[in-house]
Parts: sequence; C-alpha cells; structure tokens
Amino acid sequence: MINRVVLIGRLTKDVELRYTQSGVEVGTFSLAVNRQFTNASGEREADFINGVFWRKAAENFANFTHKGALVAIEGRLQTRNYEDGNGKRVYVTEVVADNFSLLEKKSDSQQSAPKTQAPDPFANQGNKSIDIDPNDLPF
Repeated sequence: MINRVVLIGRLTKDVELRYTQSGVEVGTFSLAVNRQFTNASGEREADFINGVFWRKAAENFANFTHKGALVAIEGRLQTRNYEDGNGKRVYVTEVVADNFSLLEKKSDSQQSAPKTQAPDPFANQGNKSIDIDPNDLPF
C-alpha cells in the first residue's frame, strides 16, 4: 500500500510553530494549491490544504518560509477525529509532511508576499549578508 502526497503551492500564512508538553516541535501550515482547470468564469480556483511538520523539520520549515512562499511539500495523508468541547465529533484530514523544498529565491517570494510581513529576524546581524541556497539545506 502507498500513501504518499506531493504538493506545490503557496503558504497562506506563516507557519505556526508550537511545542508539545514534552518539548517536541510541531509546525502547522496551510497551503494554497491551484487547480489545473478554470471555473465557468475563467478563473483558476485553489484548494487550501492543511498540514503539519514534526520535530526539527517543523523548526526548519518555520524558519525558512513565510506567508506567500512557493514550496513543495512531501508527506502522507492522515485522517483523525476528536470530540470538541460541545461533544461534537470533528473529522480532520491533513498532510503529515516529512520534507519540503523552497521553489523560489527569497527576493522572488517577498515580492509575492503582502507588504505587512514581519521583519526578518536575521537582518542586520553585523554587516554580513546571508544567502541560503535551498540545495545546501540538510533536509
């Protein structure tokens, strides 16, 4: 049996990085993935797919991406359910991601991101400029 998902899309918001009670990193995200066809009015629609990274991959994904970034995600599809505070059963389908690739230069993705983006925490560290090539990343 095979359960493998590969998605290419843009992050709809910054990755939400949290930690479990035992200190394990969890990064949740939502990816807008364009459909391959247009609707009746000629517009391209998108699917908004939720996903999660765990451990060091979650931290890396949160640190190297931002809202509007074009990324490729690899992982598996998972379904789960739980009972909410009102006693109602809630069903969730999400991608449990284990790998990602950055698909554009940082300068290109910043042009597609909104102007209200948070400042880069790594900017102005001394007088050094740090450029990261996605091919050099260890994941």
